Amino acid sequence: MERPQPTIPVDGAAIRTRRKQLGLLRDECAAQAGISGPYLSQLENGVRREMRPPTYKRLRTALQIQRDDRRLLAPPEEQHGKDDHARHEGDPRPHPEDPG
Repeated sequence: MERPQPTIPVDGAAIRTRRKQLGLLRDECAAQAGISGPYLSQLENGVRREMRPPTYKRLRTALQIQRDDRRLLAPPEEQHGKDDHARHEGDPRPHPEDPG
């Protein structure tokens, strides 16, 4: 049996802010990312807080966010206890798509 893909915790408010900075309507952004408007709405409103890596990559591309830019990622304290290792203030967050 295959293991499910890991998910990436995202910050819905940051997604909405970036979309608006680019002047994109929700449905325009969703179409560019290959997701539905309701799904994007759920992300922006915090109903959904995690994405699979391929979907996150497409959304990041639609929002013109570079791979090493972490502004769409949820802060560690919002990751629902998934952060096993304490991070010191000022330490960079590892990017979830980085292999190690």
